[in-house]
Formats: sequence, C-alpha cells, structure tokens
Amino acid sequence: MALVILRVVFVMIAITIGFQVAGSDLVTSSNVFLPWIAFFGVLAGAGVVLVADVFTRRKRLDVITAVYFGAVIGLFLGYVLQLGLTPLLGRLDPSIAEWTKVALTAIMCYASISVLLQTRDDFRFIIPYVEFAKEMKGLKPLVLDTSVVIDGRIADVVETRVIDNPLIMPQFVIAELQGVADSSDKLRRGRGRRGLDILNRLQSDPKVDLQIFERDLPEFAGQPVDQRLVLLAKHLDGKVVTNDYNLNKVAKIHNVGVVNLNDIANSLKPVFLPGETLQVQIVKPGEDARQGVGYLEDGTMVVIEGGREHVGDMVLATVTSVLQTSAGRMVFGRYESPIE
Repeated sequence: MALVILRVVFVMIAITIGFQVAGSDLVTSSNVFLPWIAFFGVLAGAGVVLVADVFTRRKRLDVITAVYFGAVIGLFLGYVLQLGLTPLLGRLDPSIAEWTKVALTAIMCYASISVLLQTRDDFRFIIPYVEFAKEMKGLKPLVLDTSVVIDGRIADVVETRVIDNPLIMPQFVIAELQGVADSSDKLRRGRGRRGLDILNRLQSDPKVDLQIFERDLPEFAGQPVDQRLVLLAKHLDGKVVTNDYNLNKVAKIHNVGVVNLNDIANSLKPVFLPGETLQVQIVKPGEDARQGVGYLEDGTMVVIEGGREHVGDMVLATVTSVLQTSAGRMVFGRYESPIE
C-alpha cells in the first residue's frame, strides 16, 4: 500500500512539474501545441520511470546506495560548478541561464551515479591515514569456472537448494563460452552451446542469485582466464567452483577456497566395505589375464577377478578392496556366481 501511495504522489509531482514547464517562458511561443507537448513529455518521462520500477523486480541495496550517494555528490559538484561559472552565466538570458544550471547539475549527477555504479563493489570510507576495508557479511560468493558451466552439474546442485551462496559469472568467462560456441569444431561448438544453455537456466531461476561481474580489475591485465578467476575470487573474498584439476591447484597456491564438483560427486558415491556383495554387468576384459571390468550406475569402475570369462553377463561379486584415485573411486572384487 505504501508503494502505491508513493507512486501516486510521484505522478502528482510529475503533473505539477509538467504544468510549470508548460507555463514557463522557455516554451511560450505562437505555437499553441508546444506547451501541451512539453506537458505530456514530462508525463511520458514519469511513465517510463514507473514502468521501469514495476518491471524491475529484484532490486539491489548496493545499487540503490550507489544512486543515492551519486545523486548527493552530483548535486554538490553541480552547485560548485555553477558558482565557478557565475560570471559566464550572468551574461546569458535569465531563462537560458537557469536551464543551463539544471543541465549542468543533471550531467554531474549522471556522471557521479555512473562512476559509483561501476565501482560499487569497492566502496571505501577513507579518513586521512585510515581506511576501513569492506567486510563481507553472509555467505561467500562462488565464482563459476568455464568448465563447470559446460559440465552442467552445477545447475542440478543449485536446484537442490543445498547451495544458497550468490553465484558470480565473470564477463570474461561468458566471452570464452561464446568463443567455444562459435568454434568450427562440432564437438567444441556443442560444449559451448551447452554452457550457454546452463547459464540461461541458472539465470531464469528466480531462486538463484546469479550476478554477472562485468568489470575488469587492474590486476587482470595480461593474465589468462584461470588466473583471472583466482584473482576475482580473492578480490570478492569468495571461492572458485570448478572441476579443473589444474585450476584447483592454482587456487590453493593463492589461498583461495575451491569447490570441486568432482570431489562432491565422489563423496556422494556409495561406500563399499570388503566382504560386501554387489551386482554388476561385466562389459569388457581387464588388463590382467583373468580380470573383467564393469560399471555401477554412478559410473564407478568395478574390476572383478575371475570375470574375464563372463563378459556381457550380470554377475555377483564380493568386494575385496576400494581404491580412491584422482580420477574417481575404483572397486576391486572377486567373482562369485552368475545372476540369471
């Protein structure tokens, strides 16, 4: 209700301003339609503001703060600029001088708001010799890597609502995805398009806080994409989400947290203890003379001693050991009997 009242008051103010503009000396002329054009022009501008407000559902506090401080700074700078140009403005026609002051103030407000919107992530309150650095409150942001977006599992994990952290998608990663999607190689082109589809899927979910980071930090100059990701995560005090082994190592060298989807997937695979039995279909012979190899539903490789003679059959095997490797988990077992 308060928002409706605010919008009604805004329309009333716009109507008042429209009448004042229509009756000012600036639009007074022999053309009877000019005052009406000015009046409805002011109302059209107010309508555009209202429509933009209604259709912008997710408003951010840092954006509003940047606009507020930008407007205050712009008004102050506009006033100072008017004082400096007083001798020049005094030579102009009074009505032209007044509108020139309004234009100067509007330009300074626009410039101040624009600068603060582009640097709102680096707000600092500076007192001589003392700087109060920004403190990150709440959940740390997660910076998405190119490989993890192409992989696609991040969308499934986020949709489970296990992760509530804000997701950061750097603009240079989007550019890399577009380059892959435009590749002449059919496989790379398909991977790139899949990555863009996953990104659109995340962005269209109203419960996912996905932010596009469009700025280029000074330390990005001359750095590869992986290094930029690490530097951005460090700058935002966040973590890198990836399934790239090398990026994982680089991030740890820089003391940046890493969320590795492969590690998450491996940790969720079922645990088998020696002596337990499992059912698996042997799909190919193993490296040793009597070994057969099969795979569980989650992709876990099962190496069965004595299973070479049963390739293509569903068998019952007893677990002898489990080996965890960087490529995933391997289960070793002993053939017991076929399953009819």
